[in-house]
Amino acid sequence: MSGRVRLAIDYGGTATVGVVAWPDGRWAPVTVDGSTVVSSAVLIAEDASVWTGEQAWQAAARQPDRFVPAPRRSAEQQISVGGRQVEAADLVAATLRRIAGQAQLLAGGPVEDVRLVVPAGWGPRRRTWMRHAAHRAGLGQASLVEAPVAVAVHLLAAGTQLPVGAYLAVVDVGGGAEATVLRRGPAGFEVLATLADPAAGGDAIDHALAAALTDGGDGGGWEWAASVRTAKEGLSRHAAVTVPQPDGTAVVATSGTLEQVARPVLDRVGQLTMDTVVAADLTPADLAGVCLVGGTARLPLAAAVVAERTGLTPQVVDDPVLAAARGAAGASTTTAGDGTTDAEPVVPPARRALDVAVPGFMSLAMLVQMLLTVYRGGVYPNSWVEPSWGQLAMASVFAVIACLSAGTLLGSLAATHGGAMPGGRASTVSVGILSAMSMGTAIAALYAVVAAQYLQMPVGPFLRWSLLPVAPVAVLALVAAVVAARAWRTPPGGWSALLSFPTVSVLTAGVGMGLVQYSATADRWPHMILWIDLAGRLGGLLIGIGAITALIRPWVLRLIMGAPLAVTTAAITSHRTIGILAGIYATAVTAWWIYRLWTRLVRNPPTPHAP
Repeated sequence: MSGRVRLAIDYGGTATVGVVAWPDGRWAPVTVDGSTVVSSAVLIAEDASVWTGEQAWQAAARQPDRFVPAPRRSAEQQISVGGRQVEAADLVAATLRRIAGQAQLLAGGPVEDVRLVVPAGWGPRRRTWMRHAAHRAGLGQASLVEAPVAVAVHLLAAGTQLPVGAYLAVVDVGGGAEATVLRRGPAGFEVLATLADPAAGGDAIDHALAAALTDGGDGGGWEWAASVRTAKEGLSRHAAVTVPQPDGTAVVATSGTLEQVARPVLDRVGQLTMDTVVAADLTPADLAGVCLVGGTARLPLAAAVVAERTGLTPQVVDDPVLAAARGAAGASTTTAGDGTTDAEPVVPPARRALDVAVPGFMSLAMLVQMLLTVYRGGVYPNSWVEPSWGQLAMASVFAVIACLSAGTLLGSLAATHGGAMPGGRASTVSVGILSAMSMGTAIAALYAVVAAQYLQMPVGPFLRWSLLPVAPVAVLALVAAVVAARAWRTPPGGWSALLSFPTVSVLTAGVGMGLVQYSATADRWPHMILWIDLAGRLGGLLIGIGAITALIRPWVLRLIMGAPLAVTTAAITSHRTIGILAGIYATAVTAWWIYRLWTRLVRNPPTPHAP
């Protein structure tokens, strides 16, 4: 599963987040309703459909009896909503399904490697229940990752020094609180103790703040609760905020009021942390550190209270809401979720050397066969030769394909091993693409000069047949290089994957062109005419197959759409149509480029930058 796009979902008691990570370490948060944090609350409409996120909160004011603020807390139970019995797993599945749908759009296709973050204190029954919810959401066999373990993995990726044998306390303060003590072993992290307190988190602070703002009243149901929740988040950044009330009036909430109501709740978080350390048979002095995650961890008072209780200065993880999801997804911390920083480049696997070797060998084979099997006519001194222009065009196209694959490969490797240019790794890859394209066109021009000198003919026609077929690809490669240099967009899998032309297409078309040239120039002995003609038809068939293989990926569509083209190219095959066959394949290569740039760079949703 390590080579696939991964989706990690942290489904919490009150909020849900998702992260998509690519095999090269790039990552991006899943955005729903314009936010990376989705409410776990749902609303069951009258038609039994399930509304999620902000849609559920907005409808809760009109239909409070159909609103379920925290489906996960009703695990393994049936909930009565509007006179109808519904399973909590179906409500959880609705939110998971929505996250997965947005993740597919972000990844540009189905995501099969799905990981769900669960509390460390969950036993087998609740873990099985979550797997059932994921299955109902269409996520298949999702893997479960314990939240504190995921956070610890995230910290290691961020550069936190945590040697083997060290102890770490992870305090997750979301809607509730869960404290866990981990020990790092040679093979990973081991949970030594975990304790949870549902009344020691953000929900309890919300209720206390609502009561303080209304002198003990409830303020007006779910709409008021949403306003208070928003106010609490605003007070983590501002000294005071205005909170609208359902009756049209407003009250002012201050950071002092928030601290007053939050301290008793956060005291419980501090005590929970100490109890967990004691349960692990340790003392605070044994810990290598304490880290805080979860939405409530962003309150400045949270770290201060935990420090008072434990005597250790806790570390509030950067972006504490996404920390567990990023750790579960294996997302690189060198990658910015908004795509603004320079990330680790893609280092192509060794098998991609075939992407260079196959078209390179085919290119040389085309040129050599063209020169050795040139059609000659007339009698000296009025003899003449008729070069196989199609073979020269194919040799040039294959040379450009090989150079582009080599250029991005070398550019990525240079960026990885410290050879990045001053403009960054993106500039290194961009220069690699430009250099590769320049080298490819230079080789194509060299083919023309060598062939013209060998055959003692003017070089002009040779240059036309070698450079014109690759001109569109050169323009498109220039566009890709500009995009890479400006860091506007990075394709999934990196630049080397984007420019990796299908090797099967090159091999098929190259063999086909070789057979066509053989059929056109071989001595036509009477007993060999049938076989020579069949070789030519087979060659035309293979060229058509090679063209359709470049354009279409699914095998079923290749069979459906490739058969007519292959039959057509086989039917028109002759020594006079070799140039046409080469033109068909060169057009397919250009179309492949256009399609790749459109789907991976233009239409594909923006992803974090990684060369």
